[in-house]
This record gives sequence, C-alpha cells and structure tokens, in this order.
Amino acid sequence: MKFKKLLKLGAIGLLAASLAACGGEDTSTSENKNAEESGSDVKKVKVAYAISWKPITYQDEKGNPAGYELDMLRLVDEKLEDYEFEYIGTTDDDLLIGVEQGKYDLGVKNIFYTDERAEKYIFPKEFTGLSSVGLLLKKENAHIKDLSDFAAAGLELAPIAANNAQYTVVAKYNEEHPDNQVKLVAGDTFAVDIVQWVNEGRADGGIALEPVIEKQINDPEGPYHNLKDELVYNEFTVIKTWTLFNKNQQELADAFDEAVKEIKQTDALNKLMVKHYGRDLFEVLKKVEAESK
Repeated sequence: MKFKKLLKLGAIGLLAASLAACGGEDTSTSENKNAEESGSDVKKVKVAYAISWKPITYQDEKGNPAGYELDMLRLVDEKLEDYEFEYIGTTDDDLLIGVEQGKYDLGVKNIFYTDERAEKYIFPKEFTGLSSVGLLLKKENAHIKDLSDFAAAGLELAPIAANNAQYTVVAKYNEEHPDNQVKLVAGDTFAVDIVQWVNEGRADGGIALEPVIEKQINDPEGPYHNLKDELVYNEFTVIKTWTLFNKNQQELADAFDEAVKEIKQTDALNKLMVKHYGRDLFEVLKKVEAESK
C-alpha cells in the first residue's frame, strides 16, 4: 500500500478518535469500514519477470526478484499510488503466454519490439531499458568491430529468425548500406546456438546479446566457459527494451508511461544501469544515435 494511502487511513483513524473523545456519536465502526473501502482502491498488479536474464531480471540467492528491470518497476510502483505490484518469477515462455492470456498484467524480460508482438500485447510509449548487441567472433576475427567491417570482409553470419529483433537490426543496416550488405539468412527457428555455429566454423560470426554471452561464456559455470579465450564479443549497438502489457491493461500502461516520463527527468535509470551493468547504456545509445546522423 502506498504512503499517501497510509496517510489517508491515518487521518481517518485520528478523526474517529477525536469524535469519540468529544463525546460524539461512536463512529468507529463506520469509519473503519470507510478506511477499508478507501484501501480497496489500490489495484493489485501481477508482474511476471523471467528468472534467467541476469542482470536484467533474475532471482537473487534468497529467491527475491532482482535486476535492472525489477528496480525500474519499483520506481514506477512508488509513483502509482492506485496500484501495487506483485512480482512473480517465471520462465520466458510462461511470461509471454501468461501476459497474452491475462494470467499476468505485465511482464519484463529484456523484451524487444517486434510487429508480431505488437499485435498480441500493448507496448507502452516509453521504453525503459537497453540491451547490448554485438558480434560473436572467433579470436582471429577480433578486428571486425561492426556490421560494416563484417560485410566488407565478406564474412558469413549465423542464421537469425525473421521474427527476431536482431534480424531487424541487420536488415535495417542492409537497407541503409546497399553497397556493403551483410549476407542475412532467416533461420527456421527463433533460437540458434550461435556459440556452436561460430566455434564449429559453420558461420564466421553471429549477432549476440551481452547477457547471453555473460551467462554462456564468461560465467565460470557457463556451458561454453571453456571457449572464453577462443571467442570475442564486439558490441556495435544497443536495442531498446520494453515492458509488455496485456491487451486489456491500457489504463495501467498509460499510468506506467506517465510515471516513467517523470523518472526519466532524473538520473535514476542511469544509476540503475551502472548498478546492474557496470556502465550506462543510455550513453551508448546517445553515441550510436549521433553516429547514425
């Protein structure tokens, strides 16, 4: 329950006590009823978060919701006195299906915008996060820093599903650089094991997300940690990330937007970036946008 709601309940209680002390009519029962009714105005919001996207969304050692997106939502929740967020950890698939079907009101998990998703969910007007995107390469190709270098070298890219936002990144680059295009092949499935493709030489490089590289390669317990000295990750852009809302939650999405606008007037999100990522990806976005002009 929000602070302003507590103040309101406290004021009602003091009023009841004052009237009783003055010998007035005993209104404690009716005032308590009113207090309960006023408290019922707070709407519970079921927030789904994926537990496997550290440092974006995950569960800490005690099983508590943690990560950049969760801290961002806590800031939003503080501003929405008519709502109270309940955080529910789950899998990626359950989150997407659950938000679509109304099991959850909203969800966060390093979500990119796609036209296909926009047909199933409400995307708010305000994005709230950023995800690092780069090229995963063999160590001998570490000099390839971006898509322009990759295309000029005539290298082959691992397949990407056409409904994947990473496919859109490369497709947009090709549209803007007709004379130096990356060979882009649409994969049959949404997920391709890029690490295996690159390591085994089936592709010269792949589009990868930094959190995935951290989890699979850099983490000592990652499945490909043995390849840490064989592969390199070269960041070349960032993609905006969003909070997904169920189609029936437009009012909540609008309130969310207003709260995020206020938060963006401060450096709160920048500080959260540094806390969870060790750097401010909003500054990377500014650099990328400046270079694209």
